[in-house]
Amino acid sequence: MQRALGLLTRREHSRKELTRKLVSRGVDAAEVETAVGKLIDAGWQDDRRFAESLVRSRASSGYGPLHIRAELGTHDLSAEIRQAALDDFEGDWTEIARDLVARRFGRIEDARTRERKASDYLIRRGFPGDIVRAAVRFTTED
Repeated sequence: MQRALGLLTRREHSRKELTRKLVSRGVDAAEVETAVGKLIDAGWQDDRRFAESLVRSRASSGYGPLHIRAELGTHDLSAEIRQAALDDFEGDWTEIARDLVARRFGRIEDARTRERKASDYLIRRGFPGDIVRAAVRFTTED
């Protein structure tokens, strides 16, 4: 229980992640399940809160909703929790993409090169096509 609390005081963890970390540190799997269940009941561990935290963290690091949705899927979160976390995000995905383009590619003079490189970059970071187009067009109109 103490190890689990130690992990949760540093940052939010999904139930799956917390269980995996404790088992990998040599704690008996049955004890881990009991401890994690108690932490959930006490409100220390909450998959919904974890998902919201992960969305905010990844968005502030410049990742798009497609990348974040895929990462949420690796934590065995329900589709409802994943979608709610993305829907509740208060940031503007297009603005995040525009900021990335301006910071990374603002100095490239050739518009076609800038658009191509920026588009490729945003797609790799998990932004959908409509946001990529809006972000790239915005920078070329400035």
